[in-house]
Amino acid sequence: MKIVLSPNFSKKNALSTALKCCDILKELDMDVFVSENFRSEFGEKTFVQFGKIEEITKECDTVIAIGGDGTILKASAYASEYDKPLLGINTGRLGFMASMEIEDLDKLSKLKEQDYIIETRMMIDAELVRDGKVVDLHTALNDVVIARPYSKIADYEISTDGIVVSSMRSDGMVFATPTGSTAYALSAGGPILEPETECIQLTPICPHSLFSRTMVFTSDRLLEVRHYAGDDSVYYSVDGRARCILQQNDRLVIKKSLKKLRLIDIKGHSFFDAVNNKLMNPIK
Repeated sequence: MKIVLSPNFSKKNALSTALKCCDILKELDMDVFVSENFRSEFGEKTFVQFGKIEEITKECDTVIAIGGDGTILKASAYASEYDKPLLGINTGRLGFMASMEIEDLDKLSKLKEQDYIIETRMMIDAELVRDGKVVDLHTALNDVVIARPYSKIADYEISTDGIVVSSMRSDGMVFATPTGSTAYALSAGGPILEPETECIQLTPICPHSLFSRTMVFTSDRLLEVRHYAGDDSVYYSVDGRARCILQQNDRLVIKKSLKKLRLIDIKGHSFFDAVNNKLMNPIK
């Protein structure tokens, strides 16, 4: 069995956790692969193999992300590209999508036994259409955020099948998957959605209205966004990265992606545990 480790060494305890994972996986007779960018960190582990992250992910059986939610989001991009299951080990503060904490490393044996649950998570595409052509495409596990710098307000129009479904004046908006409903969308006032449902959630950011609320669309909707800011200062970002400028006449199309992420829940009921333990209680 081939395992790719994807750590984020800016997180506390990520290096020590990654090295412990290496030893445990070796004892389980699994092959360990790591990006060639981390040769110096894993140099003492002579059994670890290195390569380009895309190539080793394509050939592996499972990806293990070690860090926080941002680490899992980054790993999800190439795990979903090659349809590989992803396991998150939390060494960050929240780690909402992680199935394991540092003290749970003994449960890595369940990977070999295939004693775990696979949660299939919907993803969304953001297509930038300019002059009738798609000029940019990014896929999100969490969300696509449209906003202006310095919290400047703008007018936005959202339509589907040529019908306007919402017009708003706001600081921006969040198009979230059910997985992303517990991220920025939650902070903006949106509801929590069970992550294995399939829908697209639209939550305005600081709307200048008494009645603007979150809207939830079926997953087969193609949602088209136009902005009226009077300039090209509106941008969109995908999972907190891939920031792109929306020009005045651009259209941004949000739709369900053909890609999906297979997320490993190694302990069971991790989502509801996370809601109770990580959202209901203050972060220490």
